[in-house]
Order: sequence, then structure tokens, then C-alpha cells
Amino acid sequence: MELDFFPSPRTIQTIIFVAILITLFVAVCTLFAPFMTVLLWSILLYTLLAPLHHKLTRRMNFSGAAGIVLKNIIAAVFSLGTMILILIPLFFVVSQFYAQIMDLVRLIRDAIAGNPAFFNDIFSDMSDLIRDITNGLVVWTPEEIQRDLLQTITSGAQNIIAAGTSLVRNLGSFAIGLAFMFFCLFFFFLDAPYLSHLVTHAIPIKKEHMNALMAKFKETTRNLFLGYIMVALVQAVMAYIVFSLFGVKGSLVLAALVLVSSFIPMFGAGLVWGPIGIFRILSGQVMGGIIFLAVSGVCISLLDNFLRPVFLQDRIHLHPLIIFVSILGGVAVYGFNGLLVGPLVVILFLTVLDMFLAEHNIT
Repeated sequence: MELDFFPSPRTIQTIIFVAILITLFVAVCTLFAPFMTVLLWSILLYTLLAPLHHKLTRRMNFSGAAGIVLKNIIAAVFSLGTMILILIPLFFVVSQFYAQIMDLVRLIRDAIAGNPAFFNDIFSDMSDLIRDITNGLVVWTPEEIQRDLLQTITSGAQNIIAAGTSLVRNLGSFAIGLAFMFFCLFFFFLDAPYLSHLVTHAIPIKKEHMNALMAKFKETTRNLFLGYIMVALVQAVMAYIVFSLFGVKGSLVLAALVLVSSFIPMFGAGLVWGPIGIFRILSGQVMGGIIFLAVSGVCISLLDNFLRPVFLQDRIHLHPLIIFVSILGGVAVYGFNGLLVGPLVVILFLTVLDMFLAEHNIT
């Protein structure tokens, strides 16, 4: 019996073709990698604005030369309007943020230096608690706690200022990124169906599966933004307003902390406004501190319970813990992009898994 140890020429050709395809795919990914952040957020912005664009243009006639010109003008107007909506708040935040950072650091240092007895009592209680919890293995004196706290605050402020300085030095790259985002949005509004067809055609899976994945991607992207990022932004804006009305120093910086803490389950924005209100009460402003806590609880934290169900409407069927961990993991791996990429990867993975199980009749 003769054994054929060698694959057929057709099999060899298939292997070589697949190897070339994978090599070229890696090369394409490498080319697009430097612009992944711009592409990701351009896709997000287009996904959010596409329904409005479609509603305004669905009855327009784009045939002929005049129609093509009109279609280009509308795409340019949508792209430019989107960039303006981003740049105006961004300019305000950046112009105020770093000045408030320094004011806040100075305020904390002055508060610690100006109320030595108050903070010494707190640091002494903290030192005793740490010693008791560790059964005397860790001894952290009040002086060391105060020194380390001041060093941490100063170091954090310096790191933020260094990041801002780096951003200023790289204004050219930032401008190029904005220009690239404008062109991405322009061509998305202009030729989204064609570009979508290219993507679906390039991935070798069933058409119905690919269409389902694309629909899931659009739905998940929109819901993640509205249900989590938008809610966090609204809470941050409300926090800035409340903090400003109550004369809290560094209101913009603290609002940015609210933006971050709003993703933390159970505690959320209370991790920021809670200590501020308690500090006011302990500083002697009892009634003012109580009113601040009440207003912050209603105007900031209750927004989460009201807005998130309105935006999501049970469209994302994932436990909040999984969403939270995926956001943390996404930020750890992908940086700022991880706010969107982390949960999106988890949801798309579960979607593909469901498709695979259904395809193979696995329950």
C-alpha cells in the first residue's frame, strides 16, 4: 500500500495563499495602528450621529453632479460641526484644568499646615488603625503619613502638569490628529455603506453572521457611550456646577475625578463629593456641609439611577461587575481607548460565542 506523505499541489497553494493573506493582514494592521485612536473615536462619533444624518438626507436626491456636490457639502458640514462640538468644551477644560490643579494642591497643603491639630488627630487615628490591623507589623507614624500624603499630592500635580506640557509640545501632532479625524468623519458620512461593505466582504464568515456582528457593534457602541460615558459626562458637568455654586476650590479638577469615579459600582461619584461634604462638617460648617451633601447626592449621584436606565433600556445584558472589570482592564491595556474597547471586546466575544454555539447546535 503506497502512502502519500506529501500534500497535493492544491493544498500547498492554499497554504501559501493563506500565509500571504495573513502576512498582508498583519502589514495592514501595522499601517493603521498609529491612527487607531483617531479611527476608533471617529467611528464612535459617526455611529452616534449617523441616525441624524440619515434622517436629514434620506429624502434628498443625490443624483447628478449637483447631487454629488450637495452630498459632499452635507458630509463636510456634519464633520465640521462635530469637530466644533468637541473643540469648544476641550479648549475650556484645558485652559482651566491646570490652573485649578495648582490651586487645589496649594489649598490642601495650606489646610494641612494651617490645621495641625485637626490633621494630627486624623493621622494619629490612621496610624493606630494600621498598627492594630497589622498587629504591629506595620508602623506608620503620623509624621510619615503627612509627609507621604504631601509628596503624593505634589507628585500627582507635577505628573499632570508634565502631561500638559507634553501636550503643548505636541500641538502639531494633535492638530494632525484632529485633521485626520475630520477627514475620517467626512468619508464616513459620505461613503459609510461602501466602507462597511469592504469590511464585511474582507472577513470570511457567513454574511448573516457578519451583518449580525456589524449590527451588534453599532448597537453596543451607541449604548456604551450613552449608558456609561455620557452618564459620566453629565455627572461631571453637574458636579462642576454644584461645586462651583458652593465655592469648592478646584471644581473642574474634582469634576474630572467624578467622571472617573462614576464608573465604580456602588460608590460612584460619592467617592468625591462625600469626603468634601464631610470635611466641611468637620471644619465647622455643619449646616453648609449637610446641604452640600444633600444637593450633591440628588443632583449628581441620583442622575446615575435616572439616566442610565433611560439610555440603556436593558439593551446591554451584562452584569455591572463585568462591565466595570472590562472598563478597568480596557484602560489598563489600551489606555483611554479602553473605556470603549474593553466592554466592546467582551460583548462582541459573547456575541460570537453565541453564534458559534448556535451554528453547531451546542446548548
